[in-house]
Amino acid sequence: MGEIALKNLENLTEPLSRDVGGDCCAGGALALAGVTSPEADFSAFVSADPTAFVETDQDGNAMLHLLVENMHCANCIKNIEQSLKSNPAVIDARLNFSSRRLFLRWHSGAADVRNLVRPVIALGYPLTPYNPELMKTASAEENTKLLKALAVAGFAAANVMLLSVSVWAGIFSEDMGPATRDFLHWISALIALPAVAYAGQPFFRSAYGALHAGRVNMDVPISLAVLLAAGMSLAETIQGGEYVYFDASVTLLFFLLIGRYLDKAARSTARSAAERLLLLKAVAATIIKPDGTRQTVPVEAVTPGSRVQIMVGDRLPVDGVVASGRSELDVSLITGESLPTAVERGDLVFAGTLNLNSPLEITAMKTGDNTLLGDIVRLMEAAEQGRAKYVRLADRIAGFYAPAVHTLAAATFIGWWIFGGSWQIALLQAVAVLIITCPCALGLAVPVVQVVASGRLLGKGILVKAADGLERLAEIDTIVFDKTGTLTEGRLDLVNGADISAEDLDLAARLARSSRHPLAMAVARAGNGSGASLDVEEFPGEGLKATLEGKEIRLGSRSWCAVSETNETKTGQGPELWLNVTGREPVQFLFRDHLRPGVRNAIASLLHQGFAVELLSGDRAGVVEELAAAAGIDNWRAGQKPKDKVDRLKELVERGRKVLMVGDGLNDAPALAAAHVSISPATAADISQTAADFVFQGRDLSAVTEAIKVAKFSRRLVLQNFSLAFLYNVIAIPLAVAGMVTPLLAAVAMSASSLIVCLNSLRLRIARERARS
Repeated sequence: MGEIALKNLENLTEPLSRDVGGDCCAGGALALAGVTSPEADFSAFVSADPTAFVETDQDGNAMLHLLVENMHCANCIKNIEQSLKSNPAVIDARLNFSSRRLFLRWHSGAADVRNLVRPVIALGYPLTPYNPELMKTASAEENTKLLKALAVAGFAAANVMLLSVSVWAGIFSEDMGPATRDFLHWISALIALPAVAYAGQPFFRSAYGALHAGRVNMDVPISLAVLLAAGMSLAETIQGGEYVYFDASVTLLFFLLIGRYLDKAARSTARSAAERLLLLKAVAATIIKPDGTRQTVPVEAVTPGSRVQIMVGDRLPVDGVVASGRSELDVSLITGESLPTAVERGDLVFAGTLNLNSPLEITAMKTGDNTLLGDIVRLMEAAEQGRAKYVRLADRIAGFYAPAVHTLAAATFIGWWIFGGSWQIALLQAVAVLIITCPCALGLAVPVVQVVASGRLLGKGILVKAADGLERLAEIDTIVFDKTGTLTEGRLDLVNGADISAEDLDLAARLARSSRHPLAMAVARAGNGSGASLDVEEFPGEGLKATLEGKEIRLGSRSWCAVSETNETKTGQGPELWLNVTGREPVQFLFRDHLRPGVRNAIASLLHQGFAVELLSGDRAGVVEELAAAAGIDNWRAGQKPKDKVDRLKELVERGRKVLMVGDGLNDAPALAAAHVSISPATAADISQTAADFVFQGRDLSAVTEAIKVAKFSRRLVLQNFSLAFLYNVIAIPLAVAGMVTPLLAAVAMSASSLIVCLNSLRLRIARERARS
């Protein structure tokens, strides 16, 4: 099956390898050779059997990941998503601006995938299955073609400019006759026109695809401007006119290509974090057959239960359990921590991590997109592709641009023709307006910041799960912490095990092994827990309940187990649990926990920044008071049940506070949902289940301060980018309409505005590199 899928992938992606695409702003959507129609694109897509790439989610819905060509700006994203969502069978359709990855989910059986994607292809957006390795190759090919086009345009611009200097010198000195002038004009035409036809194809093909589909993109005015300048010059040459503008048309192309290439390079630097993760996936795996022989197969062919050999230097292709061997793994991909982690027989390991020391054999548990790496990629893409407030604002503004640009250019042409007296001059001013009003800077204002910020946080082991999480996190003024597993490491140890009978300890462990709560997990580790599984009910914030041989068994808080406050108990320096079996004396379990590294510094930093900090815990007052003092938190509340925490958060919200809740993503879900924004610590196994907007996997609580810092910096950059984009338009457009900007200056200004926005966004990455050094 895996080999068949790979063969289909090669067939289906063959057009892409011949005709590499990219978005308009980053270098053109179509390749520099061969124009294909939407009908031909659809035939190629259908003939390769796209159903081979359809997957099914846990709810039975069909899913498909596709690479979209000819996608350039916010308006294109809007067109594609709206065309897909207009089909009632479609549940979700999201297009990633950076990676050009389209995620499509629909009701399985309600529609054929061919019919679902037909409207997108008809709009002029060719589709191929998403493959990160193929995309990397395609990007390299596209860069090569852009450089070739740039070289041709540069060569032509230099030579035509030399001829123009000669013509202009002759005109002003009156030493050049009409015959010589016309001869030089024809030589310029012979150099410039073929150069325009070749070097302009990244723009022409994108514009053709848009017009063929009955829409307009921002390569249409650029193509129109270049062709008008060249066409007007050819007409003047044929008629023996005194002035031609071949130098303007070809030099204009040269500067546009420079801007496009540099813009593409800047965006590659700001590549989506999800896309970078995909490139870390292993493409092959060595499986060990029952007879002991080894066979290398595509990673898609590995099934759960397979025995996989991992050599030194290999990335793990699947999630699994170490079957034999001992080594160290680079898990920075997951936790953000640079120190390697030792693993041995029985330890869980995850796809994408790097084997450093010794060979391992693992038993595969999760494969393909079901691995932890697949979960992280899906969550990252959902966050990057989501439409946050600022993205929606940019989308609405960009939607008005295309018609406004053409209307303004036409008005400029008419006005200059009427009042300027020369249609040639009027046309040049209209060309300048067409070029200078490209909204690329506005379209890049938010998405580039989003992907750079997500990538920076991922490098610290912090996963952004909510699309608007960064925006909401930048608005907070109050931070509420949970205790167990948040301020503390959640790795609790039972300290009074010697006082508990083996029978009670094993019974408690049988209940506890069905829960993910840190206290329950500590009991499960301490006891044997042997025996048949019990039918256990879990009550968040209270405890566990089961029935055995007609007797009710409870494991949980003092109140849950109906233990009187006057009951003789031992006091510990940590939390407690009680075991209550009908007809027997309750048994107390005492635990010891430890503060996470960096808690004191993190709390001090947050207080210094002016945040109000609170601690809400379900534990006893003495334990909470001691921990709050150690952490440096003055405002704390003990004995808080889940409802109490939610009520406290609602009270803060009613006071107008913007609250960040930092708590257990599994057990504090109601409180996390009630907060303005939420962050949770989580193990790798919990990452897709937590209810929080952000998840951090390292031990150090400094992840919270880092996330807040990045969120606030991101908001500043977004606002700066909007300001830069609007300032550019406020200054440039009136100057172009007034005739104070030539087409060449317009090309430089348009490219510079996009680059400035990209480089300003990349300050997030520069700040990270400085922090490392």
